[in-house]
Amino acid sequence: MRVILGVTGCIAAYKSPAVLRELQQKGAEVRVVMTNHAREFIGAATLEGLSGHPVVDQMFQPELNADIRHISLARWGELLLVAPATANALAKFACGIADDFLSTLFLSIRCPALLVPAMNLEMWRHPATRENVRILRERGVDVIEPDLGYLACGAEGEGRMPESSEITVRALTLLASAQGSRGEDLAGVRMVVTAGPTIEDIDPVRYLGNRSSGTMGFSLARAARRRGAEVTLISGSSALEPPDGVRFAPVRSTQEMYRTVMNYFEDAHVVIMAAAVADYRPAEVSAQKVKKGSGSLSLELVPTVDILSELGREKGERILVGFAAETESPVENGRKKLRQKNLDLIVVNDVSRRDIGFGHDMNEVMLIDRGDSVRTFERDTKDRIADRILDRVSAMLADRRLIPEIPGY
Repeated sequence: MRVILGVTGCIAAYKSPAVLRELQQKGAEVRVVMTNHAREFIGAATLEGLSGHPVVDQMFQPELNADIRHISLARWGELLLVAPATANALAKFACGIADDFLSTLFLSIRCPALLVPAMNLEMWRHPATRENVRILRERGVDVIEPDLGYLACGAEGEGRMPESSEITVRALTLLASAQGSRGEDLAGVRMVVTAGPTIEDIDPVRYLGNRSSGTMGFSLARAARRRGAEVTLISGSSALEPPDGVRFAPVRSTQEMYRTVMNYFEDAHVVIMAAAVADYRPAEVSAQKVKKGSGSLSLELVPTVDILSELGREKGERILVGFAAETESPVENGRKKLRQKNLDLIVVNDVSRRDIGFGHDMNEVMLIDRGDSVRTFERDTKDRIADRILDRVSAMLADRRLIPEIPGY
């Protein structure tokens, strides 16, 4: 694996050596290109010593002009990773400006490109930056959204460069995809995924349900299997076909889903609860159809078992991912649910929107972790969002060294 690491001029450049090191530990050969402004934040000697190769930071450098350097390096690389990528770099790449070595190299590559923006939140939110990101994505460039958190300027918001482990996982996934492999970063991982709605019977004809189609959970199961995981998909009522190679367990009610999840929970490394589980059920289920009368009908509802809380109490070293369908204050409500249920990650989406979520193949979500990091995955297909979620799970597994076994199993 041959990776070109581009480093641009912002405070997050101090994280670049960690990215370089993690790529090397995964077997990649890394060569570094720096902009002039990057040298104000980190020394070329550091990156040269770590990579074992001269750092290119000028368009014309003594002893590096025997060939057309930006062309030969572009042909050598199998991935261009720019981390961090400043607003200025994004603008150059989107507009085709080639006024230094890195921007000239960007126009010369034939391999995939992965950009990791890092900047002040106002710069990230500026319409020009958003438009540049849109243009780059339309051209097939992969962009990792910045984290939400405290920034160097003292503000809090989007703009932080993500952790090196997450960047490395995404880089390796792109490399594997470009090389035509399955990118089995989840090989040996036993994963349980829930999907679809649970329904609670009122009588033999009627039931309480919700609008979930199961698409997000099925996308997660399919992506995890493609990446090498052993997947058990537990789904409520859904018209979708189970993905190939996945153990499939259909269920109906919340209680049935609870029993089935617990059957597979003990052997799992990861549990992703993407199902839209009913919170209440009728206190009594009529054995006969309830006839329509002339007056109103009242149903007494009682809470269903809280599957996520039960798993949170028993999870041990497992990674537990929950979902939250919200109509207001999504970040605040997501953080509260993450803490209350003892989750490692929570995926929050706004179900009040008509263009994403229930009944759509598109979604837009926020991913919140225990460190209070908030990542926004902007409107995209559920298949691609599934891979983004699994990138984070894969990075967490690597950090905890849970692949291929949980200690004590």
